[in-house]
Amino acid sequence: MKTKVILQDEQVGRIKPSATRVYGRHVYGSAYECDVKKLTDEEFLRQTVIEAVKVGNMRLLEVKSWKIGLGVSVVAVILESHVSVHTWPEYGFATIDVYSCGEHTDPERAFYFIAERLEAGRVELGILDRSLV
Repeated sequence: MKTKVILQDEQVGRIKPSATRVYGRHVYGSAYECDVKKLTDEEFLRQTVIEAVKVGNMRLLEVKSWKIGLGVSVVAVILESHVSVHTWPEYGFATIDVYSCGEHTDPERAFYFIAERLEAGRVELGILDRSLV
């Protein structure tokens, strides 16, 4: 299945690199029309987040997960910040959050990896550059 990606207004949250130095990138969004079975599988989601950390060239410190009702929450603490996924299988829906500092990391790649593993039919994505002025 090909995922339809909807980007939020590109000007929202974007800081011009010439005006400041970007220290971190926050990639966040919602995944719709996901494989419901995958949204309920805690171990699958844990492994997906662990693999996304590697794909994004980040360093994993710890990963925790919880089964909450039908859904699952997974939070990975990485040296550079965090990766999280929260699911609502009853709606075929998940939120994905990847925040990472460091030029060596690729949070967008990690985000898309998770969305693809969930077999999302549609993704809404936002990107925020975190900076010091």
